Amino acid sequence: MLNREALEFLSQQGQPEVIEVNGQQYSTRPIYKVLEPTPVPLVVRNLSGLVDYLKSEFDHQAPLLVHVVSPDEVTVISSYNNDFQRKEIIRAEALLPEFRYGVFYDAESFNIKLQSVFVENEYRTKLLKVVGNIKEETVRQVGDNGVSQSVVAKNGVANVEEVMVPNPVLLAPYRTFVEVDQPESSFVFRMKDGPAAALFEADGGAWRNDAIDAVSTYLAEELYDLIEAERIVVIA
Repeated sequence: MLNREALEFLSQQGQPEVIEVNGQQYSTRPIYKVLEPTPVPLVVRNLSGLVDYLKSEFDHQAPLLVHVVSPDEVTVISSYNNDFQRKEIIRAEALLPEFRYGVFYDAESFNIKLQSVFVENEYRTKLLKVVGNIKEETVRQVGDNGVSQSVVAKNGVANVEEVMVPNPVLLAPYRTFVEVDQPESSFVFRMKDGPAAALFEADGGAWRNDAIDAVSTYLAEELYDLIEAERIVVIA
């Protein structure tokens, strides 16, 4: 009997009561609402996978909001449910190569990074020529304005000459989804003893807006029919 009374007492302790104090209602215990379940979002690594999923209407949910969150992330979410929460249906996350801006790489590593992480253009070609032909000697500054530099580089088989390093340079690293053109932006190129080279971002992050606009335009074109049918909304 004692055990039964103890269990009844404990069960009563778990029952919240609502009391009124000075015209305000209070609960004697915290009460937590049981929220509607939401799905774990699918994750794809490119925009084409996201487009294919939406065109298939696999889950038959409409309307859906396609949100370009950043240059390397796009999410697809539903409208509010009864708990005023949105369901994240699918997310695209770009797989991007690594390059550490503001960090000096040795000449060989920098050469490899230029060829594997940056889209080919005239500035990349110039940097490859300078870095690929540099001598193992001191990198000397020309003037003291913090911009111009020169290095001793090979000229032909045996000759060497002083070469001006281009600065600033316009480069297009792989920083967004491969389905869109990689945005070009300005970089400060610097070298130091070692020899070692580094790139410093010099556009204040403006490339991010260009990349987001490019991704948004791509999705709007690929999902045109669904947008016209008011089944999809694309925002950036």
